[in-house]
Amino acid sequence: MGEIKSENFSIPLLKANEAIAKNLRERWDKQKTFVVNILSSPGAGKTTLLEKLLPCIENLKTIVLVGDVETERDAKRIKEAGFDSIQIITGGACHLEAVMIEQITNKLNERYDLIFIENVGNLVCPAVYNLGENLRFTLLSTPEGDDKPKKYPKTFLTSHALIITKTDLLPHLPFDIEKVKQEAKEINPEIRIFEISALKNQGIGHLADFVKKEREKWIRE
Repeated sequence: MGEIKSENFSIPLLKANEAIAKNLRERWDKQKTFVVNILSSPGAGKTTLLEKLLPCIENLKTIVLVGDVETERDAKRIKEAGFDSIQIITGGACHLEAVMIEQITNKLNERYDLIFIENVGNLVCPAVYNLGENLRFTLLSTPEGDDKPKKYPKTFLTSHALIITKTDLLPHLPFDIEKVKQEAKEINPEIRIFEISALKNQGIGHLADFVKKEREKWIRE
C-alpha cells in the first residue's frame, strides 16, 4: 500500500486564524511587544524551562500565557516563580488559536515588553496555528526519542529554534543527539539548536541571550 497523507484542518478556519494573528501582530508591533510561542509534547519541560529562563531576562516586563486542556497548575508555578501568568484552559482543544490569545490580551491592563505563550502539549495541531508570534520554539526532551523531527516535520519547519531538553539524561538514554540535529537541519536549515538541562541549569543563559538579541534586532528594524 502506498503512502497516504491526510489534511485535517479546514481552510476557512485557518484563514480566520491568520486574520486574527495578523491583527495581533500589528497591535504588538505598535506596542513594541515581542512574542515567543513555545511548542512541545506533554512533559517536555516547557514550564520548568520558563521558570529558569525568565530570571535571566532582566529589565523586561514579561508575562506567560499558558495553554492547557485542564487545570491552572502551570500558570500557578510561573506566578510562584515571581512572574505574571494567565492560564488558558482549552477544555479539550489540542492547541491554542489566535482568537484565544486575542480574548486574553484584550483584557490586559498593562503593556508588556515580552510575552511567552506556552502552547498546549502537542507536536501536531499547534504547528499550523499562527498566534502572531515573533519567534517559535519547539522543545524536544531526550526521553521522547530521537525520531521526532522526521515524524513531525511541520513543527520543526515552522520553528526558529529547537531546544533539546533534559540533556542531563543523555548518558542513560538511547538518544542520538547528532541525529536529531541533522534531521532538524534537513527539514529547516535555518533552525537554531540549543541543548538545555533546566534541572542542572545548563544552557539557559545562551537561550536567554538569543531571545534578548532577537528582540533587540526586531526593535531596530
